[in-house]
Amino acid sequence: MNPDHIQKIAEELNIRPEQVEATAALLADGATVPFISRYRKEVTGSLDEVAITAIRDRLEQLAELDKRREAILSSLKERELLTPELEAAVMVAETMAKLEDVYLPFRPKRRTRATIAREKGLEPLALQLLEQAVDFEPQAQAVDFVSEEKEVASVEDALAGARDIIAEMINEDAPTREKMRKLFLDKGEMVSRVGTGKEEDGQKYRDYFDWTEPISKAPSHRILAVRRGEKEGVLLMKIAPSEEEAIELIESRFVQNDSPAAQQVKLAAKDAYKRLLSISMETETRLECKKRADEEAIRVFAKNLEELLMTSPLGSKNVLAIDPGFRTGCKVVCLDRQGKLIHDTVIYPTLSAARVEEAKKTTQALIEQYEIEAIAIGNGTASRETEAFVRSLGLPPSIAVVMVNESGASVYSASDVAREEFPDHDVTVRGSVSIGRRLMDPLAELVKIDPKSIGVGQYQHDVDQKALKQKLDDVVVSCVNRVGVDVNTASAQLMGYVSGLGTQLARNIVKHRDDNGPFESRQELLKIKRLGAKAFEQAAGFLRIRDGANPLDASAVHPESYP
Repeated sequence: MNPDHIQKIAEELNIRPEQVEATAALLADGATVPFISRYRKEVTGSLDEVAITAIRDRLEQLAELDKRREAILSSLKERELLTPELEAAVMVAETMAKLEDVYLPFRPKRRTRATIAREKGLEPLALQLLEQAVDFEPQAQAVDFVSEEKEVASVEDALAGARDIIAEMINEDAPTREKMRKLFLDKGEMVSRVGTGKEEDGQKYRDYFDWTEPISKAPSHRILAVRRGEKEGVLLMKIAPSEEEAIELIESRFVQNDSPAAQQVKLAAKDAYKRLLSISMETETRLECKKRADEEAIRVFAKNLEELLMTSPLGSKNVLAIDPGFRTGCKVVCLDRQGKLIHDTVIYPTLSAARVEEAKKTTQALIEQYEIEAIAIGNGTASRETEAFVRSLGLPPSIAVVMVNESGASVYSASDVAREEFPDHDVTVRGSVSIGRRLMDPLAELVKIDPKSIGVGQYQHDVDQKALKQKLDDVVVSCVNRVGVDVNTASAQLMGYVSGLGTQLARNIVKHRDDNGPFESRQELLKIKRLGAKAFEQAAGFLRIRDGANPLDASAVHPESYP
C-alpha cells in the first residue's frame, strides 16, 4: 500500500489518512463496498458507500498511473537515457497528462521533419537561433550549413530545417504543453458545422449545423450529441481557443526580443502551434471533455437506475399482466402471489367491436378465476388504448391498475435466464411475466437484465462502456444489499449481487435449496459447496431467513454480532 496514495486520497476526499488506509486494507482483503459500509463502520470511521467507492476507484487510478510510470522508467533505463533529474520529474508527475509530457521528448518516434533536419546537421543552427543574440544574422550564418552532400540546397532550406527543430522543441516543452492544455480547456470553443450535402440526412442534428459554444460551459448531453453527429458523418467538430492567444502564449516563453533570429523563432512558434500543438491539444481536450461528459451522463444514468430499482414493490398479490399491442393483440398472463405463471392468453381490445367484447369477457373471467388483486400494463405501443380498455371494465377500486416501465423486457424474454425459467413459452409470454413481476418486486425482476438494457439514459451507448458498467453494477449491488435478499425465495440472478457471493455461489445456494428444501438458519449456508468462511462473512448479513430457527436471521444483524 503506497503511503503517498493514502495521503493524496485523504486530502482529495477531506478525510483522515487512517480512514483511507483502513478502507484500502479491507478492499485488498476482498471485502465489498456494501459490507464495509454496513458492518465495518468502527474500522473506517463510519465512511459511507460513496466515500468507500471513491477510495476504491481512486486507488485503481493511481495504480494505473504507477504502472505507466514504471513502464516509462524501464524504457528510459533500457535506452540509457535516464538521468537523476529525469527520474525525479517522472516520479513527481501527478497526472497521466503530466507524465506523458515529461516522457514526450524521449519517446521513440517515427522520423519527423525535425529528425530529418538533425540528420542534415542543422541542430547547431537551431540552437544558435534560439539564443536570439541581437547581432546574429541568420541568413549569413546559415550559409555554413548549405551542403549538397547533406541535401541542404539553400540558405532558406537550412533555416527551414532549423525552424522544424525549434518547432518540435516547443511542442515537447512540458511547461508550454501544460499552459496550452489549460488554455484549450478554459477558453477553447466547440464549433460544430454540418458536413457538405448532409443537411437532409442529418435533420435530427439541425440544432448543431452552425453551433459555437465555450467548451468549459458545454453540458454533457450537448457534447455527446455533437460527438455522435460527428461519428455518423453528419457534423464536423473542432475545439480550439483563439489562434492569436495560443501563439502569443508560445511566444511569451520562447521569443526574447525583436532581433532577426527572434523573427525565425516566431515563425517556428507559429508552425509549432499550427502543425503540432493545436492537433495534439485538441485531441487531449476532446478526450478530457468526453471524460467529463461521460461522468455526468453516467451519474444521471445511475440515479435513474437507482430510482427504478428502489420503486416500492406491490408485494405478494395475484397479478394480471398485459403486454400491449395493436395488430398482434395484447399478451395476457396471470401470476400467483409468488410470481409463478399460472395462465397465459391473447386478447384483441383495439380491433373490431366483436373482438373488444370478446376481450372484455376473457379479462373479466380471468380476474374472477384467479382472484386478481392488481393489473400491470406495459408502457409500450398501444399502452394508452389498453389502459382505457381495462378501466372501461368497471373493476372494483380494490384492484389497482398500474402502468409499468417495460424497458428491457424484450431483452429479458430472449435471454438465457428467461429460457431457463420458461422453456415451454415463447418470448411474448416471458415479456408479459417480466412486466407483472416488475410491479410485484421491481428489484428482484430488474436484476435479471443487463442494467444498460433497462433504458436509463439517452446517450448510454455513447459513453465509456467500461465505466458505465462499473457504475451501474455498483448501483445494483448497493440496492440489492440495502434491501437484503430472502435466501429461500430469491432467484440466482438476485442472489448473485449479494456481497461476497457472485453467480456460481448463488446458483449453488439455489440448487441446495431445490434439493434439500428451505434453509432453517444462516449457519446452514456453510454447507454450500465452495461457500467458505470469507464468503459467509461478506454475505450473511444481507441474506434473510424468514420464520427460521433464530429470529435474528430475518434481520440485518450480522451473525458475528449474535452473542
